Amino acid sequence: MRTLQEQFQDSGFTVLAFPCNQFGAQEPGSEEEIWEFATSNFDVNFPMFAKIEVNGDGACDLYKMLKSAQPDEEGNEDIPWNFTKFVVSGDGSVVARFGPQTTPEEIAELVPSLTG
Repeated sequence: MRTLQEQFQDSGFTVLAFPCNQFGAQEPGSEEEIWEFATSNFDVNFPMFAKIEVNGDGACDLYKMLKSAQPDEEGNEDIPWNFTKFVVSGDGSVVARFGPQTTPEEIAELVPSLTG
């Protein structure tokens, strides 16, 4: 995702990261520990927010909106695994949802149509 941020940041595109510990306890640390890990291991260059829940009764309002606007290809709203990605246009429309295996290069194909 770092490469997407670098490639399109001057066009008004920004990657936003929301750590979540609901998938195999992959984010057990504090927000500070998660930030340190992400920056030292992956040279993260985009905003990372507080750890949230994306599924269940505790799901944050942002993810409730994202999931209802763009269910997966089978019509399911819940996030099945970490690193599900959503693309939101400048006007706030949720235009795409990508699964964990989708590469930044695949997402890059969509970005120019959003940033003009």
